[in-house]
Amino acid sequence: MEATFAMVDVTSEVRIVGAEGPGGLTLRTTGLAAGGRPELRVEGLPPYLGHGWARVLAAVARRLASSDHVPSTVTLAPDAETTVEISLTPADGGFLTPGPPPGADPDGWHRDVLLRLFPEARI
Repeated sequence: MEATFAMVDVTSEVRIVGAEGPGGLTLRTTGLAAGGRPELRVEGLPPYLGHGWARVLAAVARRLASSDHVPSTVTLAPDAETTVEISLTPADGGFLTPGPPPGADPDGWHRDVLLRLFPEARI
């Protein structure tokens, strides 16, 4: 999935909004579409992961907004020793869904991402 975009004003506002339902917490971005980018959405999160995953979505949104194309993966590197690869999969409604890279175990992946990006969450 590669699409090329013209330069975008990355100073536009992007928000992370959420709603809790029977299947868990859903978080999504609003504002990326104003720059011609797909919005991000993650569903089925345990509520206790909401704050951390809002931070993850914000980091992925920054990468997406500043890229000249829609990448199929994004690598977040909070420090020189830690990297987290996130796959971006097209979903219904034109959203992109962040998920584990190919071959990774999806069980517990959302929690693992937070612990790797934000080690202080272990406390």
